[in-house]
Amino acid sequence: MLTEPRQSLPIGLYFVATPIGSARDITLRGLDILRNADVLAAEDTRNTRHLMDIHAVQLAGRPLIPYHDHNGPAQRPRLMGLLDEGKSVVFVSDAGTPLIADPGFSLAREAIALGHKVYAAPGASALLAALTVAGLPTDKFFFAGFLPPKSAARQKAVADMASIPGSLVFYESPKRLGKMLTDLAQGLGGDRQAAVCRELTKKFEEVRRGTLAELAGQYATETPKGEIVVVVGPAPERALDGDMLIETLTAALREHSSLKDAVAFVAEMTGLPRKQVYQQALALEKKT
Repeated sequence: MLTEPRQSLPIGLYFVATPIGSARDITLRGLDILRNADVLAAEDTRNTRHLMDIHAVQLAGRPLIPYHDHNGPAQRPRLMGLLDEGKSVVFVSDAGTPLIADPGFSLAREAIALGHKVYAAPGASALLAALTVAGLPTDKFFFAGFLPPKSAARQKAVADMASIPGSLVFYESPKRLGKMLTDLAQGLGGDRQAAVCRELTKKFEEVRRGTLAELAGQYATETPKGEIVVVVGPAPERALDGDMLIETLTAALREHSSLKDAVAFVAEMTGLPRKQVYQQALALEKKT
């Protein structure tokens, strides 16, 4: 087989996104970098060799170095040394965009700290794919990665996220999905809309949508297979009755130095029209 001559890449560390399912989801630029980099590093070298074989990218004698959570501290000096020698080094994770819940983060930080150039070749991402198909708000979202495996720690983590004003995105193990959804329903409210996205871009892709309570019930006795992303929509807006608004305003007036600041704070927190909050604040001031 005739091979194209490799083209020199600028010195630096390249992070290339790889498919999360369909092998055709890798970008042309990603393939170019895999084809031309001096050194390749991979979370799983077997997966990377398979992907390269599919797309006829030959290793051609170049080093393919395993780099993962367990050997990272030992391998980083080797990879930094190769950058110091003027090599172009590419890192790919098992699937998706490096640095998103994978060992690439420490590699990037060390390269930057040592003054090396870092480049991104964006592409497939389970996080963004799930946000696309979930049907939930995407103007604000918080990626939480994997929640703690033990229930008590997981419940505390969920409680800390209850006030985040946006959609929440999690990765989860199929074996823990049912318990995780139950903790989400209890900690965030069972009426919050959510989606369980499974095997995205693969043959058996599935997206189930409903409230957290409904999804927790479905998965209480069912253990799915494959990669899981859970998206939880923002908390539903709840109308404040008169007494609650007065209590909220009273507390805000104590904590803020001016009426204007207190009104702005309460209006933003409750979503109520600023004029309505201002009128209520004036009424409170007259009573005091």
